[in-house]
Amino acid sequence: DLPTEAQWEYACRAGTTGPFAGDLTDLAWIESNSEGKAHAVKTRKPNAWGLHDLHGNVWEWCADWFDAGYYAVSPATDPRGPETGTHRVMRGGSFLCHDSYCRRYRVDARSGNTPDTSSSHLGFRVAADA
Repeated sequence: DLPTEAQWEYACRAGTTGPFAGDLTDLAWIESNSEGKAHAVKTRKPNAWGLHDLHGNVWEWCADWFDAGYYAVSPATDPRGPETGTHRVMRGGSFLCHDSYCRRYRVDARSGNTPDTSSSHLGFRVAADA
């Protein structure tokens, strides 16, 4: 399964409270260090929980439908996203993001796209129940 947006953010934060789970250029392939292409996973530093590539490299699909105002009305614990929508949530930024642009897509920033979208800067991460 794809992670929910809340699961993705929890994993990305790895117990931190700041806008990034470490130094962005150490954690992420972004425009300034990517040479304009995606890279193999685990080639940048991991976050505190050993997870790689949550910032940069490729945007990651989440299971949730996108609604810009959802978190104003969502449950505070483990929100599951809106029931329906036209766009799915994407998180993390990509190798095409300029440093200053990518910094806007920090841990708590969100974007969305139609589920039939595909590109070299869009991917996914599988989540399993423990």
